[in-house]
Amino acid sequence: MQKTVAIGSLTLKNRVFLAPMAGITNLPMRIIARGEGASLTFTEMVSVNGLTREGQKSFELLKTTPEDRPIGMQLFGDEPEMLAEAARLVEGYGELIDINMGCPVKKVVGTGAGSALMKDPLKVARIVRSVRKATVLPFTIKIRTGWVCGDDTFLEVGRIAQEEGCDAITLHPRSRAQMFEGTANWDKIGELKSTLTIPVIGSGDLFSAVDVVRMLEMTGCDAVMVARGAMGNPWLFREALALLAGEEPVPPTVAERLALARRHFELFAEFAGGRVALMEMRKHLSWYSKGLPGAAQFRAAVNRIETAAELVGAMEEFFNG
Repeated sequence: MQKTVAIGSLTLKNRVFLAPMAGITNLPMRIIARGEGASLTFTEMVSVNGLTREGQKSFELLKTTPEDRPIGMQLFGDEPEMLAEAARLVEGYGELIDINMGCPVKKVVGTGAGSALMKDPLKVARIVRSVRKATVLPFTIKIRTGWVCGDDTFLEVGRIAQEEGCDAITLHPRSRAQMFEGTANWDKIGELKSTLTIPVIGSGDLFSAVDVVRMLEMTGCDAVMVARGAMGNPWLFREALALLAGEEPVPPTVAERLALARRHFELFAEFAGGRVALMEMRKHLSWYSKGLPGAAQFRAAVNRIETAAELVGAMEEFFNG
């Protein structure tokens, strides 16, 4: 039987989550992943500066619906007091608060946030302590192994976070210097799991249902968080859950691919308006079409389309062709 996992007071119905990804895991993407079995999703990264200065755009990133619950809210920043204040501000918007300590992007680490925090375990301690005092919600952090290869701080950061009241930790086992290059070292997820008593969530290089099962078995982690592997392939969640239940996974049919891509487009139009939907679906359709015959020509055509009717027509022609 499929195991549940508890993070603080929150019990998730399975162990397969959708990771937070800036510019990607907006509400339509999260609803699609939910429909295929993801038990927990996260908002895109939300700036604590935006939240504490009443930036409406920041609060819009927290927009959700009943079918998109429970939801984790991922915050980023580097000041303990501001992160604590942001945690208080968002408490009514979701079920879990996550602090991003793993983002490697220059504009984030340049402010001292994201994976830059892996250089300063004592600052991590102050952050976790402050946020823990500020909220009763389940509270997690997402980390990398360290700032550069060989200078691993993840075990120290993990122990500190646990001592200061963190409810679970997600590890993407690459250093900041690796960005998304090379191979994620899953052995380090196992190391962290054997060091801590709180749940450890594994992330990194999960591109298939087999990968999900292999990570759980290899590392002993409590749950997994799928990121890039879910882009254009939300069926990964249902396939992984089938494998974990001892069943044969059923790959999506061409009709299912078309139906889900159309549903994704409709959700975008509903929540963000037609123009935004058209622009956003261009990148999602490049992922939905990946590996299928004629994908390159389809992507080129989609990027020139200017109306919803044309886009739907192109989708139907491509997926049914």
